[in-house]
Amino acid sequence: MTAAAEVTNISCYLFAPLADLKSLRPRLLELCRAQGLKGTILLSTEGINMFVAGDARGIEALLDFLRAIPGLARLAPKFSLSARQPFRRMLVRIKKEIIAFGVEGIDPARHTSPRVSARELKQWLDEGRPVTLLDTRNDYEVRLGTFKGALPAGIDHFRHFPDAVRRLPAGLKKQPVVTFCTGGIRCEKAAPFLEREGFEQVWQLDGGILKYFEEVGGAHYEGECFVFDQRTGLDPALSETGSAQCHACMAPLTARDQDDPRFTEGVSCPYCFKTDDERRRASLAARQEALRRAADPLPGSTPQDNHRPISIPARCHGMTLLDALCLLLPGVSRPEWLMLFENQRMLAQDRQPASPERVVQGGERYLRLQPADVEPAVSADVRILFEDEAVIVLRKPAPLPMHPGGRYHRNTLQHFLQTAWHPQKPRPAHRLDANTTGLVIAARTRHFAGLLQTQFARGEVEKEYLARVTGHPAWEERLCDLPISGAPGELGSRDVDETAGLPARTAFRLLRRDEDGTSLVEARPLTGRTNQIRVHLWRLGHPVCGDPVHLPGGALGVTQTLGVDAPPMCLHAWRITFTHPLSGERLGFEDDPPSWH
Repeated sequence: MTAAAEVTNISCYLFAPLADLKSLRPRLLELCRAQGLKGTILLSTEGINMFVAGDARGIEALLDFLRAIPGLARLAPKFSLSARQPFRRMLVRIKKEIIAFGVEGIDPARHTSPRVSARELKQWLDEGRPVTLLDTRNDYEVRLGTFKGALPAGIDHFRHFPDAVRRLPAGLKKQPVVTFCTGGIRCEKAAPFLEREGFEQVWQLDGGILKYFEEVGGAHYEGECFVFDQRTGLDPALSETGSAQCHACMAPLTARDQDDPRFTEGVSCPYCFKTDDERRRASLAARQEALRRAADPLPGSTPQDNHRPISIPARCHGMTLLDALCLLLPGVSRPEWLMLFENQRMLAQDRQPASPERVVQGGERYLRLQPADVEPAVSADVRILFEDEAVIVLRKPAPLPMHPGGRYHRNTLQHFLQTAWHPQKPRPAHRLDANTTGLVIAARTRHFAGLLQTQFARGEVEKEYLARVTGHPAWEERLCDLPISGAPGELGSRDVDETAGLPARTAFRLLRRDEDGTSLVEARPLTGRTNQIRVHLWRLGHPVCGDPVHLPGGALGVTQTLGVDAPPMCLHAWRITFTHPLSGERLGFEDDPPSWH
């Protein structure tokens, strides 16, 4: 075990052409581990950069090994001591650059700017010589300490330095500029870049801040020097300070920062602390951006084969697959199913072609292959209003189908959600028509979906819609209880079926009769039948304006889902109240009224 204050720390870099890095790496890693050293060594064809700590003999063995490599004989590390090992493990990595810069043509092995020694710079500053000290480090490093009057680059990564240089005042190009960083390596590229950008008097501080501390102490410097290991900060005597680093945002923290009530070790600090409300807003904004990326460009704009699952219910057990399909999906004719089988577009679960005469069992799953095609465009402006660990409340635009079906597979709300929340698979807990806008409740997991869907099935969810309808209803309030057909008809539409229809009840309230011959109506569905509000208003003689299926006069339209440029169907899910599946709290949400309100 190394005794207190006997851990030797070295930092060192050298730009020199290196070759055969793949064979050098394992030899170097084996040596460091054998000597008990920890830290990081970066190898590149442009040179070496390292921060390593261990006992003095191990460090010397490492340096002997490296200096024997052609090009590295001039290695001159900076030494310091610490009471503990500042690194957790030993890493040797091969990189494109030993200090990431990303600018072609800057080659420190061939050209660097003139150097100014620590003693010479101190003399310049003692004399008050006019010179701009340009701090090339990241903002979070500068926060812990820098030279008095220094000009920070204002960056959070060295790759951003070129853009920062181009924002500097043009007059600075004629003035003396001294670049500096922690150990000098960044200035090897920063200073030549300044020259290339037209700066006429550029120097780089030889050995950086650490060499300055070693040779002249802390004259003209305020604070500490940030270092990239567990010590975080070194004072001008090159001794470890009491500074720490926030594990959440990586900001260096002084003793005062650590006394701040917003500092919780491993959680937050004064620079990244957020209130609960701020965290929720930030999380919502990040998720909204993920949702935007999931839908832009529309995933269905690229042709792709789609496999539509078909599950066999218990009532079809023992039937042939063809008979079961005809029963389950009567909208597809028997000849059409036979053509699908002939073209090998009906597949078993193993994705092998299935036979129409195959005897099925309840619970089996088959796939209907739909060849690649470009899906119709949809509106993708989905907005997240609320999210927690159980539910998501969304504002759905139109036209946008909620689930795969017909011509839509990936241009659906469900696909957008599962892409944005991957690997989770949120699912809407209820349905809105593709042409209906407004509030949608989605569940984060299958478990929560089951709890929410049970509420919808029991009628425990309160829903209110706004609808603009044709004509002026004679009533102010109306309860419609016309039964609605259970099976879809033409265009997937439903209709009133007095004989075999399912019970359906909707409460309507007239809000306004307008001069254009339309009216604004509030609708409260007390049951949850497909197309219930649209069908009831249609049969009451006041169909929803813009409904492409249920037309005035009792006629049916010729299309089911509107195009993105078509006038809207004026039905909007306005309010919704439900019981939170986790907390049991009753939650209510209200959306903004639509433009046609």
